[in-house]
Amino acid sequence: MFRRRLAAAGALVAAVALVLSGCANQGGGQQQGGGPAAGAPSQPTDAALPAGNGQGRCAPGTSIGYAGTIAGQNAALGIAIVNAAQLAVDQHNQANPNCQVTLVRADTGGTPDTAVGPTTALINNPAVLGIVGLPFSGESRAVGPALNAAGIVNITPSATNPGLTQNGWTNFFRGLGNDAVQGPAVARYIQGRLNAQKVCVIKDDSDYGIGLAQQVNQVLGPNVASCQVDVKTNQREFSAVIGQVQQQAPQAIFYSGYYQEAAPLVQQLRDAGVQTTFIGPDGVKDEQYVVNAAGAANGTLLSCPCVPQEGFTAFSSAYQQAFGSPPQTYSAESYDVTTILLRGLDSGIADRAGLLNFVRGYNGQGLTKRFQWGPTGELTNTPVWMYRVNGNQIVTDSQIG
Repeated sequence: MFRRRLAAAGALVAAVALVLSGCANQGGGQQQGGGPAAGAPSQPTDAALPAGNGQGRCAPGTSIGYAGTIAGQNAALGIAIVNAAQLAVDQHNQANPNCQVTLVRADTGGTPDTAVGPTTALINNPAVLGIVGLPFSGESRAVGPALNAAGIVNITPSATNPGLTQNGWTNFFRGLGNDAVQGPAVARYIQGRLNAQKVCVIKDDSDYGIGLAQQVNQVLGPNVASCQVDVKTNQREFSAVIGQVQQQAPQAIFYSGYYQEAAPLVQQLRDAGVQTTFIGPDGVKDEQYVVNAAGAANGTLLSCPCVPQEGFTAFSSAYQQAFGSPPQTYSAESYDVTTILLRGLDSGIADRAGLLNFVRGYNGQGLTKRFQWGPTGELTNTPVWMYRVNGNQIVTDSQIG
């Protein structure tokens, strides 16, 4: 797992905030060969930005929290989210001298078992009025009842299990499409674009992996998805899995899980001579998958209910300058949902109930999409994109949903 610097110099933040406020509709993006990424959106002219109008006022000590992995399982996904949240807070504070917000981090470790304690610490901190996170579905399910009981607004930029909005929680909001959107879009891509008539669906034992596989299987049907294989979290040896795949001889492999297991799996598949197209979801779409797979990831297709960030040039440049690396999966979504919380604080909201009600009624454009939630906390606008590993880079393929 890698770490990135989590803070930016004040002068840099000031410069970046000015750039962000004046760089609407730039972009085009890049993909393999240096050309423009097909269909990658540019920054909307009306996108809400963290700086706002610079007139925000809030009490000293006002805070929002990040709850999610920083050093635990699949930490790269969490770091991409918390970095973007910190960037938004820094830019906001530089532009709003009368509203200095603190981002309080709670490292959940990324698992249901380890998430409860750190999240409880945020709940028990009265200065924390809202939370960005949690990144993963399993940990979100584990701490959801406590967050709901505390009445603290919780916007996840990345947890996709559809069941999270079916628990009766009134504080939970999802900043992206769920797996009931992503799964069918992937299945249609596999059948329509890849023309695969036999697919092997390999799933891990996480809430996320199980739920997404179910969505893909429902659309593919039992005749196409006739090969079903299970793996476990932290599994590193896949000879039995590879044997099953070789016996079934599918035309495509869909892996439903995270990059931590996907990297050694695809590496061992390729070493065994299995060159079947390998498709992974957003849990695999991270540069650490490419690094850990040591060349075997080339050609992998990666679905994600996240929008390409190439066209958001001001944001991407600011992130690169602040953290020494480009933004990754769900960085832009995290930046957007953090901006929404900051907008609420700028309006004078000083308690959890007020910020929760602000988010419930929010309707505004972000970098990635328009944010407006239905009664259960699901967005009304939920794009899905396909990406591709080209050499050692993840590049944009096309919008698929």
